[in-house]
Amino acid sequence: MMAVQDFTKARERMVKEQLMPRGICDPGVLAAMGKVPRHLFVEEALWGDAYSDYPLPIGERQTISQPYIVALMTQALELTGKEKILEIGTGSGYQTAVLAELSAKVFSIERIPALVSRARKLLDQLHYHNVQLKVFDGTLGWPEEAPFDGIIVTAAAPKIPAPYIQQLAPQGRLVIPVGDRYSQTLLRITKGPEGLVEEDLCGARFVSLIGEHGWED
Repeated sequence: MMAVQDFTKARERMVKEQLMPRGICDPGVLAAMGKVPRHLFVEEALWGDAYSDYPLPIGERQTISQPYIVALMTQALELTGKEKILEIGTGSGYQTAVLAELSAKVFSIERIPALVSRARKLLDQLHYHNVQLKVFDGTLGWPEEAPFDGIIVTAAAPKIPAPYIQQLAPQGRLVIPVGDRYSQTLLRITKGPEGLVEEDLCGARFVSLIGEHGWED
């Protein structure tokens, strides 16, 4: 088992060698990625790989995204610390924790109860108390808590679900991978005064977004 100090150094290397050279420059995002203990969000047998530049399995046929993608998606939201964020796909809870470091409140939806249970326990242990989790069809969003300043979707959709646009606040940002089940484009959608502004961030490959406005299971 790696010592705590080793994990601290592994996070520092991750930030300096994986994130900064690839354009992650938001000081808050770099600080959050350097703080959140990513290894705790995967099985102990995978701790040695926790800070490597690739996704890892978390059970239930789901994955924890590679650190760069987590940082890129978070940076794209341009957070100031005051935002109310909707996350679709809690998964391990790692992206949730990063968002909790950088925003006022995080509402996170996951369709798999076992993942929610594990994530809730760990987020509580790490004292992320500004996070609310729910087992639900993530493609429907969380209308009771809308509007959201930012929406981040950690699974790939065949098209942008209409509820996300409806639940996005004016000037809000939606970050979502869109494409087929094998290859997608990571998009940032900004809800501007004259309509939606769409930007391509990069190519990506995510697990499928399952639900009424996504893919069938």
